Amino acid sequence: MIAALRDVFRAAVLIGAAMTASGLTVSGADAETSHSMLSFSELDGWEKDNHAAALKVFLETCPDLKDQDWQNLCAVAQSQDPAGARHFFELFFRPILIEDGAKALFTGYFEPELDGARYRSDRYRYPVYKMPPEAKRNSPWLARRDILNSGVMSGRGLEIAWVDDPVELFFLQIQGSGRIRMADGGSVRVGYGGANGHPYRSIGTEMVRRGIYKAHQVSAQVIKAWVRRNPLDGKELLLHNPSYVFFREIRKIRPSKGPLGAMNRSVTAMRSLAVDPKFTPLGAPVWLEKDGETRLRRLMIAQDTGSAIKGAQRADVFFGTGDSAGQAAGRLRDPGRMVVLLPIQRAFALLPEDF
Repeated sequence: MIAALRDVFRAAVLIGAAMTASGLTVSGADAETSHSMLSFSELDGWEKDNHAAALKVFLETCPDLKDQDWQNLCAVAQSQDPAGARHFFELFFRPILIEDGAKALFTGYFEPELDGARYRSDRYRYPVYKMPPEAKRNSPWLARRDILNSGVMSGRGLEIAWVDDPVELFFLQIQGSGRIRMADGGSVRVGYGGANGHPYRSIGTEMVRRGIYKAHQVSAQVIKAWVRRNPLDGKELLLHNPSYVFFREIRKIRPSKGPLGAMNRSVTAMRSLAVDPKFTPLGAPVWLEKDGETRLRRLMIAQDTGSAIKGAQRADVFFGTGDSAGQAAGRLRDPGRMVVLLPIQRAFALLPEDF
């Protein structure tokens, strides 16, 4: 298998050496989408990264990839010496810059930690719900306001746990997964279990519309602080978002591992990326060049998605678990570019037939 892949590489490189240096651009199926094949020397900081760390994360999800070219590369990766990780990526992949006309934007996400208990008490009185069967059958189902205020969820045993902070619970729904530190010790991990089918409405955008803050002032921390200072208006503000996320308890992941991403595998802090799968295949390595106050040049793996992650140059960096990760993720809103690493045959398939 390795020999066959090397033959593919040699054939591809004969026609690709001159082309990759010039960055040939080809059109995709969508007329507004372009694909530019680059050389690895055009990736800023490529030679300085820890490619072995990226290879380790790639191996977390590559066994789940179904297409034959990906399966072949995964088999090679599983026997790859980590010391040769950079050579592995350079030998079997080609960097593809995919653009759709929109500016690049990189944000961050994290796994929140909440305090809670299995049973309701004066302190722990905000429920983390499983998805009721009627919500699975009907989409859209009830809006957030009706779910919380109509009593439709009460007395049905749908509570996974109870937490002490409705604001943190709201942001747990935005993140889609998290951990609940239990009052009697231990923790419960929850993951995305479905939604009510209503579109997400941004609380930050609504605060700007109401004149509470200017756009550049809004962050998750700012929203939390304002809602807590204004409990009545804050409660009503959160109801502006009709979308409601339900959860499921995750039992089979070691505490040391990250939460489950869209590939149903644990994601890794500062190596996993949420992308738009319309443009970036899940499981693919992605070279990230994030600019801004703190530059980041790193080989990531596309292992997650997000409802707000739309576009060829749009991605979310996973920062890890807990408050410090949340603060770092909340500050991230930077430009740059991302370059997808595709198997050689797949990359060259993007070229015009008459090339």
